[in-house]
Amino acid sequence: MVHEGLSDPILTHLAEQDRTPWFKKPNLRKMYFFLFLCAMGVEMTSGFDSTLMGTLQFSPTWNKYFDTSGYKDPKTKKLALEPGLLGLVNSCYQLGSLIAIPFLPWYSQLLGRRWSVMTGSLIMVVGALLQGFAQNLGMYIFARMVLGFGIVMCIVNASALIGELGHPNDRATLTSFFNASYFLGAIAASAIAIATSDMKTDWSWRLPSLLQMCPSLLQIFFIFFVPESPRWLVSKDRYDDALELLIKYHGEGDRDSVLVQAEMAQIQSTIKIELEHAKQSWMDMLRTSGMRRRVIIASFLGFFTQMSGNTLISYYQSTLFNMMGYTTNYAKTRINVANNCWGLLTASCAAIAVGRFPRRVMFMTSAATMFLMFLGFTVAMEKLAEASNETPSRVNKSAAHAALFFFFAFSPCYNIGNNAITYTYLTELFPFAQRARGIAIEQVWGKISGFFTQNVNSIAITHIGWKYMAIITAWLVFEFSFIYFVYPETAGRTLEELAFLFEDKEYADQAIIAVEKRIHHEDMAPAEIPDGKTVVQEHEVAPNQKSA
Repeated sequence: MVHEGLSDPILTHLAEQDRTPWFKKPNLRKMYFFLFLCAMGVEMTSGFDSTLMGTLQFSPTWNKYFDTSGYKDPKTKKLALEPGLLGLVNSCYQLGSLIAIPFLPWYSQLLGRRWSVMTGSLIMVVGALLQGFAQNLGMYIFARMVLGFGIVMCIVNASALIGELGHPNDRATLTSFFNASYFLGAIAASAIAIATSDMKTDWSWRLPSLLQMCPSLLQIFFIFFVPESPRWLVSKDRYDDALELLIKYHGEGDRDSVLVQAEMAQIQSTIKIELEHAKQSWMDMLRTSGMRRRVIIASFLGFFTQMSGNTLISYYQSTLFNMMGYTTNYAKTRINVANNCWGLLTASCAAIAVGRFPRRVMFMTSAATMFLMFLGFTVAMEKLAEASNETPSRVNKSAAHAALFFFFAFSPCYNIGNNAITYTYLTELFPFAQRARGIAIEQVWGKISGFFTQNVNSIAITHIGWKYMAIITAWLVFEFSFIYFVYPETAGRTLEELAFLFEDKEYADQAIIAVEKRIHHEDMAPAEIPDGKTVVQEHEVAPNQKSA
């Protein structure tokens, strides 16, 4: 695949010469430790929330407290929220995020990535307190909107911070682990549900609702142990601070590191070019054909992360378990914990593998395998419905076992693509000046589709059952086709080398000129060729010119 805006990946080649792993570099190792606690851990809150809302449906006291209509689940004959109301309770989290997104890029650019994560975390602590001490359903819904407002601030800025701080050799893996941490929160919520779902008091739902603040407290306590993004520092003309940061963490204190000098030159020149051609407004996202293509890709990526069947499995697992014949709290809570542990394992393996495979291959493999999984899942659920229609109390054991297998099979299929490389891909797709807005656009469409599916899921799965799963299966065919025809490849390049992916190659060459000048300590002019185009003279980097 050819891209006009790609030039010689000098910095990528320099980084490849540095074969010392991160865990043998004290400064980098320390930074990654704190990044895990306060940035990669942001997704723990998302995992906790989605699993919390699924497991609270196991709790008789939660259903009794908020069900004022006397509605009962048609399968179990127990009190439950009406499908439409349950959809609203689940989806208002996404609504809160949508309210926050228009202000996010401005706030991020003004105060930086760290203060944005801190602000979002403080908001989520307030939301968790309101949720845990809710006196009625209206207060509970408002609390979830507050949580949604805070989480999107953290997701946009933490994912960007990880990509902008990570060493070029580690960036893809770091950003992939960002989403994998989702399952740590999910496992915690699942384990808490085992202890609380059968409690006879309101603390069966108040306690886990309050505990949702725990990941945010980690971010509040540790975010300022992490340095600010060097790209943000350069955008604020704080060049010395950015250089010192790169020397300490990417050069392990070596001020003569060729990698650090090249990286600094590339960041400075690329951001300078970006800011010269950007007005730092939302209209930048539509001004050029290249940016419009990025927006289309990010929008559909947001759709795919929420409309691939994952919200059905995460938020409506109780309904699915009832359809499979697993109706006891004991069975539901144990299956839930096992599935989330399995998800953490598969997501971690996908994150480790991300540097070994092209991005497009991982996305297409994910879409294709999710299609096959949902196809089998749909057939199994149809057989379960057929048996239940013949005799309401009858459960087709073979179909139930098959459905449970496909329920577990979804996790690795989804994690290969939409989990492992969503934020890796977004960070690579958008240049610095538009990165926060680009990730925010993905979040907009992700939250819109999440709001839609979480309202539709409860109604559709209750009224048309397995046929709704057939619709999801058909959607996955479209998802695969869109990825195949539209997604560009971004693997094997640094962020600055990808900054002009869809733009004129001249911009990319200007950044390369600056890098070569820096690493060769010379005033190097571009060579002119007869057709008037500018190309960069190639210089071989000596083997001994590598970072510590």
